[in-house]
Amino acid sequence: MAKYTAQHVRKRRARYHLTQKSNQKPRLCVFRANTNIHVQLIDDTKRSTIVSASTLEKIVKKDLSNGGNVKAAHFIGQLIGKRALKEGVKDIVFDRGPYRYHGRVKALAEAAREAGLNF
Repeated sequence: MAKYTAQHVRKRRARYHLTQKSNQKPRLCVFRANTNIHVQLIDDTKRSTIVSASTLEKIVKKDLSNGGNVKAAHFIGQLIGKRALKEGVKDIVFDRGPYRYHGRVKALAEAAREAGLNF
């Protein structure tokens, strides 16, 4: 049995490069499941979550029929962008985790950029 799974290795590799870039900026962390998508804006210096958004929230569920598609990811990207700007955060680092920058993850990132986040 392997000590680390391939997914764990990819996540550690992505996070290593993020910490080399900047540990002063908050990190936009993505979790993608088959049926939902979740994002958090994390301040690693304080070890706390600044804002979060998910397709499981009531205000999001009433607007979307399916939480696991590109349309939902785009909606969540815009939502997290608006919430982050309301908290005064504009410059961030995008943490894609073990997921490739493709499909739902890419749609979320582009929507967050459209909403005003810089990364």
